[in-house]
Amino acid sequence: MRFTFSAALAALLLSLVATASAADEDGYDLWLRYRPLDRAAQAGVQAQARSIVIPGVASPTTQAALAELNRGLAGMLGRVPGPASRIADGALLLATPARLPELGAASPLHTELTALGNEGYLLRQTRVQGHNVTLIAANSDIGLLYGAYAWLRDAATGAKPEASSAPTLQLRMLNHWDNLDRTVERGYSGQSIWDWWALPDIKDQRYTDYARANASLGINGTVLNNVNSKPEVLTAPFIAKAAAVADILRPYGIKVYLSARFSTPLELKETSTADPLSPEVRAWWARKADEIYKAIPDFGGFLVKANSEGQPGPQDYHRSHADGANMLAAAVAPHKGIVMWRAFVYAPKGAHLADDRAKQAYDEFKPLDGSFAANVLVQVKNGAIDFQPREPFHPLFGAMPKTPLMMEFQITKEYLGYSTDMAYLGTLFEETLETDTKTSTGAVAQTLSGMAGVANIGSDRNWAGSHFDQANWYAFGRMAWNPQAKARDVAAEWAALTFGKRAEAPVVDMMMMSRETVVNYMTPLGLHHIMGTGHHFGPAPWVDNLERPDWNPVYYHRASRDGIGFDRTAKGSNALEQYAPEIARQYADPKTTPEQFLLWFHHLPWDYAMPSGRTLWAELLARYDKGVADARSLQARWVALKPLIDARRYAEEAQRLNRQVNNAVLWRDACIAYFQSVSGLALPPGVTAPAHPLDYYKSLSYPYAPGRG
Repeated sequence: MRFTFSAALAALLLSLVATASAADEDGYDLWLRYRPLDRAAQAGVQAQARSIVIPGVASPTTQAALAELNRGLAGMLGRVPGPASRIADGALLLATPARLPELGAASPLHTELTALGNEGYLLRQTRVQGHNVTLIAANSDIGLLYGAYAWLRDAATGAKPEASSAPTLQLRMLNHWDNLDRTVERGYSGQSIWDWWALPDIKDQRYTDYARANASLGINGTVLNNVNSKPEVLTAPFIAKAAAVADILRPYGIKVYLSARFSTPLELKETSTADPLSPEVRAWWARKADEIYKAIPDFGGFLVKANSEGQPGPQDYHRSHADGANMLAAAVAPHKGIVMWRAFVYAPKGAHLADDRAKQAYDEFKPLDGSFAANVLVQVKNGAIDFQPREPFHPLFGAMPKTPLMMEFQITKEYLGYSTDMAYLGTLFEETLETDTKTSTGAVAQTLSGMAGVANIGSDRNWAGSHFDQANWYAFGRMAWNPQAKARDVAAEWAALTFGKRAEAPVVDMMMMSRETVVNYMTPLGLHHIMGTGHHFGPAPWVDNLERPDWNPVYYHRASRDGIGFDRTAKGSNALEQYAPEIARQYADPKTTPEQFLLWFHHLPWDYAMPSGRTLWAELLARYDKGVADARSLQARWVALKPLIDARRYAEEAQRLNRQVNNAVLWRDACIAYFQSVSGLALPPGVTAPAHPLDYYKSLSYPYAPGRG
């Protein structure tokens, strides 16, 4: 079938590109800006795309690929080549073996192409049917779409189109903590993009642009609603709304999932219990799955938070997590659906409190290894506490060889200064993903794999609240596709696409120092969970009056006259026992424990000798001072970039970086004031005293902080 691309639409695209180029940018285009290239680069791209050829019958996915290529070329070249029905020299050719027989078994590319699976792609400058072409080849139309985005990325950054790539993980998911009233739990960029009230009749263009952005990264699934779910989301009206979103996302290879409240049938008064072993409950979920799949044939399945933070679950009926997950898995299995069962658990209110909250998920889930159905993944946070600025990897990784585990990162920065403070999370992702757990993955073949990221997306015009926070969405997607990717390489790619090649190097330098800056002025040397309670904004290491010990920051830092830190060695909570013996031995000794985790695993005296030659007290203060100094450095570096950044985005980020300096000073002063009051130690020479007495910092409150959901 010959594709058509009207002259009117081409003119409109060119007009929009010209207008956007002349004006300041608002960030809506994300990394898909497609700004004009210089003359030499334009010539190179034009030579690769004099025409666009996609053999065979058009599908919604190939139509999406063609539309994106035309959009990109209109922006970069100022003209649209449009589709062609025949291969010619200079064609950009998108083809699968089913669409082009030359890519069949006799092709020299056949072996490489076969190895790329259903979603992979390859880019080649080669000859086809006697013509010099740029080939985007894949085994499926979604592979062609991913390849089209890769080619556009290369064209925009000047890379040569000679790549081949396939995802390492099957499921690359965003988890939206979005509520049905459009508030977003731990969201710092406006309301939810899902307008549940308007759906299914009114479909925002933003949904399509969301799909485009995710497909450009290879993200292939989205959970539309909060893990603290409401039963109404599984009623017929909301299933219809989810189906409308699914229809928009489907051409871009993105499946829709829903968070399910475990007690839904009971709360809807359609069963007498929510016991997962009850026949009436199992039958209800089977009928509900049939109803959902009738409306959304490619529905992905359920995400479940159970028996955590007051959420209902199978333990309410003296059943195990496996009992609950397997009941839901049986309901979706006939439709090839999956269940993602979160391992974020800790003792409910009134229950016996473990000696260390960090141990509970391991204690509950490790004994269940091998008990989960084949279509269940246990979704485990990257660290054992709760998305802290820095945590050692969760001990469950490597400890459940018979169960597929799905790592969960938080893209939205609940504990890292919201969307105000600059913190590039690619370094956090890399730090976790490259860690050797020193354990075998086991002999049991796992048929499912995945990575989830708690989304930072909202209704703000720039999607993420801060322009730099777009990079965390980008980094998650690129590193979910390739967990071996390096944070600096991903940052360079994003910076070039977002701010241009001239700004790339200095922007990358800022990004690569940014998260360590935040760690230093918030939680240096392995301190953790000392943020304000509830909203998790600002310092509050003094809080000690909440109902449960593990809701209080003092529980985690344990500062006293004799020292500071949480002892997780055999002399303390012995959480180290949950790690592989090699790691446990290394971390049992403070001298061989990495400094970044020192106070996570050890309670040490204030005069403990650090490798720097300072005492622990002096080293802690030095880290706080470095955090403030580096925050000021980030601000100065941005000022130096002013000539290279459009005025609007420059001004918006300048304001945030100024506020980040203020936040860093607040953290530094408040923490020093508190820890000095506990330790009774004098400040070392050269260390500036906090600007205010401790009572001033204790008096600060944030009753209307965003993200409470």
